This record gives sequence, C-alpha cells and structure tokens, in this order.
Amino acid sequence: MQRRDFLKYSAALGAFSALPLWSRSAFAAERPALPIPDLLEADAQSRIRLTVQAGKTTFGKHTATSWGYNGNLLGPALKLQQGKQVNVEIRNQLSEETTVHWHGLEVPGSVDGGPQGVIAPGKSRSVSFTPTQQAATCWFHPHQHGKTGYQVAMGLAGLVLIEDPHSQQLLLPKSWGVDDVPVIVQDKKFTADGEIDYQLDMMSAAVGWFGDTLLTNGAIYPRHAAPRGWLRLRLLNGCNARSLNFATSDKRPLYVIASDGGLLAEPVAVTELPMMPGERFEVLVETRDGKPFDIVTLPVSQMGMSIAPFDKPHPVMSIQPLRVVASGMLPDKLVPVPALPSLEGLTQRTLKLTMDPMLDQMGMQALMDKYGAQAMDGMDHGAMMQHGGHGQGMNHGTMGSMDHSGHGLDLHHANRINGQAFAMDTPQFAAARGQHERWVISGEGDMMLHPFHIHGTQFRILSENGKKPAAHRSGWKDTVKVEGGVSEVLVRFDHDAPEESAYMAHCHLLEHEDTGMMLGFTV
Repeated sequence: MQRRDFLKYSAALGAFSALPLWSRSAFAAERPALPIPDLLEADAQSRIRLTVQAGKTTFGKHTATSWGYNGNLLGPALKLQQGKQVNVEIRNQLSEETTVHWHGLEVPGSVDGGPQGVIAPGKSRSVSFTPTQQAATCWFHPHQHGKTGYQVAMGLAGLVLIEDPHSQQLLLPKSWGVDDVPVIVQDKKFTADGEIDYQLDMMSAAVGWFGDTLLTNGAIYPRHAAPRGWLRLRLLNGCNARSLNFATSDKRPLYVIASDGGLLAEPVAVTELPMMPGERFEVLVETRDGKPFDIVTLPVSQMGMSIAPFDKPHPVMSIQPLRVVASGMLPDKLVPVPALPSLEGLTQRTLKLTMDPMLDQMGMQALMDKYGAQAMDGMDHGAMMQHGGHGQGMNHGTMGSMDHSGHGLDLHHANRINGQAFAMDTPQFAAARGQHERWVISGEGDMMLHPFHIHGTQFRILSENGKKPAAHRSGWKDTVKVEGGVSEVLVRFDHDAPEESAYMAHCHLLEHEDTGMMLGFTV
C-alpha cells in the first residue's frame, strides 16, 4: 500500500485507553501526520538540483520565516548509490552567503562544503563526487563561518542516504515513509511575534542555543501510521546544542542497526539511545503487537538541557500500527566490521578543546540568572565551584562582581583548539592520505559536552571519555563524545584536502563551532 493509503486509516487507529498519556491528553486535537521528506535521486544526467530558499512554516501556533532546500523548511532526502558519480547543482536564493557541507560523506576537501565553499546570494555552485563508502544515513547542512548555528536554526538540513549492493540484499524495511522512516529531531524557540528566536550571545556561546519546542521533521509531536512488523527509524539529532535520549513510552527495545557511518556487524538492543547533535543512528522497533506507543526523549544531564519541558520525558512522535503487515525483518547479522588494526607506530595527534574562562563563567552565570539552579543539572557542586579548572569560584559573589557586558571578550574567538581559535586560512596540520592516525581529543579542564566531528572520514572510537565505547558506538562514526575527559579515535583519510579547501575538525555544538572551536587540516 502507498503511504497515502496508510494515512487514510490513521484517524481510526488504536483504542483510546491504549494510547500513551501524551496521546490521551492531546487526543481531541488532531495530531499532524509525520511529514516525510521527498526522496530525491539523480536524473539521467546524474544531476541533483538544490535551491536554498526562504519561506514560511507554521510551528503549532507560530508561523515563522524559515529556510529550506527545495522548500520552506529542511530539505529532501538525497539517495546516492555507492560507486556512482553524482553532480549536485546548488543555487543560493537567500539574501546572505551559505555553504552546503556533506556531513558524514567521505569526499575530497574541494567538494566537502566547509566554510571555504561559499555560495554568494543569487549565485550557484556545482560539485561532483562519487560515494565510495558503505551504505549509511548521512546529512547535509550549512557550514557558513560564524553563522552555522543561525542557518541550521532557520531550518537548513536534509538527509543523505547512501546505498550499496550488500545493504540492498538485506531484508531490512525499505519502503520509504512507510516502514523506513526519516526522523529529524530539532528544538526551537520563538519570539513573542512568532519568529524563530536565534541569538549568538554570551549564554549561547558558552552552553549552546536550545529551545522549548521539539520538532520532528518540522512538526510538533506528529503521528505515524506504520504497518505491523518491523519499523525502521533513521534518527538524526539535528539540534544545534541539545543532546537527546531516545526511548519508547512502553519500554519496548530499540534495535540499533547502524551508526553515523553505516551498518553495524549485528543489531544491538537498547532501552535508551543517547544522541549528541549531529549523530545518526538507525533503529528497528517491533510493531507486531498492534499497540500504539510513543518515541520519547528522556531527560539529559547537560547544562541548560533539563529546563522544562525537558526535565521530564518528552514525546517525539507517536507510532500507530495498522492492520497491514510489513515485509521487513531484523537480521541476525548485518555487515562485516573489520577488526581494529595495530596501533603501534601510528602518528598521534592531540587536540585540546578549551573555552575562554570569562565566557565559561559569564555564560554559566547568564544561564543561572535566567533559569535558576535547575539549568546546572548534570554538574555536581564541587565541579560547579571549580568549573573549567580555572580555580575561580562559581559563587554568586564572584560572578556578580564581573563585567556582565563581556567587555574585552571576542565571542567569535572565545573557544579554541590547541590554544588557537579557528583561522580560515591557517590549517593546523597535514595528515597523510591512506594512513591511519590516532587522534587524542581532550576536553579536560572544562565540564561542557563537546560532540567532536571530523570531516572527510568515518572513524572508529578507541575510547570515549576514557571508557571503551558501547557496542552500538563501536562501528563507523564521524562524531565522538568529549565531556570533561579524553577520547581517542582511529582516523584515515582516503581523499585529498588541499590548503584552500582544508577539512574541518570541530565541536558540533554549533555555537562552539561558530565561536572558534574548530580547526582546518590538510590531507
């Protein structure tokens, strides 16, 4: 059955008594159907056309100016084939510069779409590349220097699906928008007159921009009518700064089948799935019992992230099974994941992430002034008193005596890697193509979460904050968690990135990236 046929039946789904609490409380109000992005494939000339444009979108009671690719908000999902060249023509109809970065794709620096790949207003850019990596769910978004957070907040994001022969042979759910479902989760906040309320200020530069409204594919708590059997969810945490922790309202397990860079060796059952900004996971969830349930995000201990309504489990979307039966399965085995090579004799690089002490403390004080002690959830009292290892007390007396104007503090250079804020024309080092390297990424001396992302590679996590990575984080990844400790990754770059189009490595808390916590490197 086509998706439109499923949706015809959705209003009659599920007994009222069986619905989760959120569904019951909102049952009288018609829930929006989950918007499904168009699946866009290359034409006969191997072309895909993208237009970056402004429009209007209604978010609940707000109708706001928003930006999208080929539409008002978000964008299509681009379906690419391993080994097949694609030519992407990007036209910028915005009134400001932008770039399009292929997050998770292993492509040359010249087409990667980092901050050097600027497309001026009214201009176009064409890029050609051939995906060589395995099947994966990646995404594309702006990477405009100093304005990435703003442009993503305005709505610019879309999925990239890479397919390969092996993944196509697996009996996974494959019916787009029916049992193979994109789930792009973001948070937003709005001004009194209903516009998207984005600002890069002292507080957001320190802890990130976060909102009070959760959106799934651009809709507030939508419903999805799914066949019975196995449902595949392609999850993207598309938030600027908010970490999410996915679960089901009735505690049925999520079976993780893929991470950032593609399929795992075998499914991993979890009851909770934490995801940092920029991360993707594919999960299968069983709907055979026909009972409706919610996908929810559980409270997260991260500064500023547990403010109401996120201090309690919060609904992401409702799943309402139909009588029709799906054909997809949960395989026992997925794809071979190679054993880690020897780490002996590898080039080792250390990347130390730091925040300006003044920004660190003033941002936290602004957070406390606005939201109270609840905003500091996730930090023990001792850590707060010596936050960032700067030896300056976090008590109100010390903070109150500081210059709250931030005089002398340049926000765009306040966060650093190896003591340097991002400099567009000065790559910090050169990696050798085709050679494994061991990168040690340190967040010691600051208690903030840093989802660290590296362009041009899918890596393996050796350790995450000093611990062995969880089973579902042991496959191919492009983002690693750094939070007050040290994480190590094994990287390899198979494409060139010359100085004029260097790759980026940066914190994917977008306000940290925009304020200097990024470096360029060549291959």
